[in-house]
Amino acid sequence: MLSVGIVGGTGYTGVELLRLLASHEGAAVTVLTSRAEAGRRVDDLFPNLRGLYDLTFTEPDARALAACDVVFFATPHNVAMNMVPEILATGSRVIDLSADYRIRDADLWSTWYGATHASPELLEAAVYGLPEYNREKMVTAQLVACPGCYPTSVQLGFMPLLAKGLIDPSHLIASSASGVSGAGRQAKIDNLLSEASDSFKAYSVKGHRHLPEIEQGLTDIAGERAQITFVPHLLPIVRGIQSTLFGRLRDRGADLQAVFEDYYGDAPFVDVLPAGVLPQTRTVKGANRCQLAVVVPQDRDTVVVLSVIDNLVKGASGQALQAMNIMFGLDESAGLRQVGLLP
Repeated sequence: MLSVGIVGGTGYTGVELLRLLASHEGAAVTVLTSRAEAGRRVDDLFPNLRGLYDLTFTEPDARALAACDVVFFATPHNVAMNMVPEILATGSRVIDLSADYRIRDADLWSTWYGATHASPELLEAAVYGLPEYNREKMVTAQLVACPGCYPTSVQLGFMPLLAKGLIDPSHLIASSASGVSGAGRQAKIDNLLSEASDSFKAYSVKGHRHLPEIEQGLTDIAGERAQITFVPHLLPIVRGIQSTLFGRLRDRGADLQAVFEDYYGDAPFVDVLPAGVLPQTRTVKGANRCQLAVVVPQDRDTVVVLSVIDNLVKGASGQALQAMNIMFGLDESAGLRQVGLLP
C-alpha cells in the first residue's frame, strides 16, 4: 500500500485528488496539509468525503511528507519549488500539479510566473507528466511535473499530426474554452456566478502563462520548433475544456481518422470518436478521459481537431494519479475508472 501525502488539500485539485484516491485500492492518504485549515477535519470542510477519510489537515512539514512514498503538490505556483528539493533528498517521489517544474528554461519560467525560481537545478531533471508522450520516462522519475489543463487538451489534439509530420508546426492555432473551476478555489469577482453566467469571453489574448509550456511540448513532439497562437476563453460552466485546434496540412492525402485511431490505440484515457461524431464537455465530466475528433472542413488544407477534457481530472488530478500509477508500476486505471456524468 502506497503512502500518499498531499500538500495543499483545500483547493479544487486537492479535493479532486482526495475524491479519486478514495477508490484507489493500492494507495492511502496519510498526510494532508493546509496552512489555513490546520487542525480541521477534512470531512468538515468537504462533507462529500464523510466516511472515506479520518484525516485532519496539518501544517506542511517536510519531515512528515518525506515519510510518504509519494507527495502530491496541489498548491499555487511558487510553492512547490521551495519544498521539493528537501523531500526528494530523502528518496520520496514528487508529483507537482503546479507549473513550478513544467518549463525547462528558468529565465522563461520567471518571465511568465513573476518570480526567481527557487530550485532551477531540478528543471531539467523533472519529467513532464503527459503519459501519452512521456510514459517510459515517468516510470523511473523522481519528480513529475503534471501538465496544465489547457496544455493537456492542446497537446493531445495535435500530437498525432505533429509526430507523423502531417502539419506545419510553425502555423498552429488553438482556441480553447474552460469552465470557471480552472481559475482555482479563490474569491475573484470575475468568477462569481452573476459575472460568469450567461456570458462567454476571451482573456489573456496577448499571452497566457500556459503558452510557453504548450510550445515547449509541441516542439518536443514535432522535433522542430513549434509556434502557436493560443487564445483562452471562459465558459459559464463549472468543469470542462474544449480546445478547437487548427493546423496547416503538409499531406492532404493522409487518412487522418486512421492516424488518430492508430496513434491512440493503446492509450486507455484517450478516446478517438468515430468519424462525424463531435465531442462535448458533458461526456467527460468527472472522468479521466480526453475525447478527440478530427475533421478537414471542405477538404481543404486546414485540419481541425476538437479536444475535450475535464480540467480537474485529465487536466489535473486524474492525470496526476495516472502518473503515480505509472511511476509505481500499478494498474494505470487504478482509481480512475469513473464514467463521465450525464446529464
